Amino acid sequence: MTDTPHFPLSAVVGADDLKLALCLAAIDPKIGGVLIEGPRGMAKSTLARGLADLLASGQFVTLPLGATEERLVGTLDLDAALGEGRAQFSPGVLAKADGGVLYVDEVNLLPDHLVDLLLDVAASGTNLIERDGISHRHPARFVLIGTMNPEEGELRPQLLDRFGLNVALDGHTAPAERGQIIRRRLDFDSDPVAFCAQWASAQGQLRERCQNARERLSQIPLDDQALAQITERCFAAGVDGLRADLVWLRAARAHAAWRGAPVIAAEDIDAVAEFALRHRRREHSAPAPSPSQAPSAGERAAEPNEGQGQWGDLPAQALPTGARREVPSWPKKP
Repeated sequence: MTDTPHFPLSAVVGADDLKLALCLAAIDPKIGGVLIEGPRGMAKSTLARGLADLLASGQFVTLPLGATEERLVGTLDLDAALGEGRAQFSPGVLAKADGGVLYVDEVNLLPDHLVDLLLDVAASGTNLIERDGISHRHPARFVLIGTMNPEEGELRPQLLDRFGLNVALDGHTAPAERGQIIRRRLDFDSDPVAFCAQWASAQGQLRERCQNARERLSQIPLDDQALAQITERCFAAGVDGLRADLVWLRAARAHAAWRGAPVIAAEDIDAVAEFALRHRRREHSAPAPSPSQAPSAGERAAEPNEGQGQWGDLPAQALPTGARREVPSWPKKP
């Protein structure tokens, strides 16, 4: 029996900032996951499920909204432990998500203690269950993707800060893009196997790029020069605590690996600034501070003439003066 085909990430129209943030979290899960904010009907689950295909295991696990703590962390059979001298562990959602994506829809509606526990395990990569002096530990390394509609309730600031990256989706999509989204969805629903086969090459390239980035990640230093720039900008943004600095530095390194660069550059720091700062600013809607007034990732994506960009491979220097070019953020339809 074969798995049901899932809509490939490479075929998703638009949402370039979110797709980048997801890939960075997959390149370095220590970033701490991605919190996606936006209204319903924005294909948040489609994007998260598409990301799972880029990981080695391809595992995609959803945490149900009404899940209990035991359902999340697993259970220990004490009777078996007393009778057989060993703990018998029944895996929970965290164990099943190991090596893949753990998707939590409407994370703002989960009980706070479950969100706290979930974020603890996501940060440590290990789940520890203890009961009456008996314990069991297992690896739980996954890319955490949480979604929420702010209109349905906010996430406590302490928990909001613990998500590594934050991206907000705009529900006002341009008519041409809306039409393209609907057309691809109809094509997929009509024949999922054929649609996925059509996008197999683009998806394979994206998977390879993420894998190559993961392999070169440890070779890119978390250097003091990049850290100094980031700490200054975090201070200017007025963020509380030091989590933003660490997440921003890790995300910048993941972005350098994504580009295939050997060191963190200013463009890597700028590219992930909004992801790291958006949910940590005291003024939620304030722009990302920069000594040089660097444009945000979204602004850069709208300016085809700006250097290499996040996705393009043709330097601006190779273009005639004043020339404009199309730099697709993701593969075009085959």
